[in-house]
Amino acid sequence: MNPSLRLILLHIAMTALGLACFIAHPAAAAERPPISRDCATPEHRQLDFWIGDWDTFESDAPRGASIARARVRSIAEGCAIHELYEQNDGLIGEAILSYDPVHKRWQQTWVTNRGALMVIVGNVVDGALVLQGDVRIKDGTSVLQRITWKAQGMGVRESAVLSRDGGKTWTPAFDVLFLNRAGGGDRVGS
Repeated sequence: MNPSLRLILLHIAMTALGLACFIAHPAAAAERPPISRDCATPEHRQLDFWIGDWDTFESDAPRGASIARARVRSIAEGCAIHELYEQNDGLIGEAILSYDPVHKRWQQTWVTNRGALMVIVGNVVDGALVLQGDVRIKDGTSVLQRITWKAQGMGVRESAVLSRDGGKTWTPAFDVLFLNRAGGGDRVGS
């Protein structure tokens, strides 16, 4: 057999074998990062349902126009989750969420390109992550904010309420639905 033809056939066979392995093992294509032995607990995995690439919609208009894109990834070998939130009006927010095994609670630190900073803590209650804490608004006053994340259908619902009287009364702040981004890949952790 002609050596050039042999190399071409070998290349075709290797390509076909590689493609077959890729199709047979789609998880390998995603190359999920390793999870630290210290963070392989069920508590650390409670928010994995949110990991993915999302379009964000107002909950009352899930078929309307997307208001933002959110990319949520596992970081630090599974010990934390990073959210990059890019709203259509130019607001960019980034958050680190992590489970604190010493205090047995979740914590989120959120910062935006408009100078906002928020640190909230809490736990999973009835399948939803509920975090709350004091948040300073631009005029310097402080409000209590409670944010809830919950898997809903093929998406994730995030809603927030505010209290200006220490938790006696609450008013809605936002209510959004994260849905798989078109062409953004499958949701991880479902």
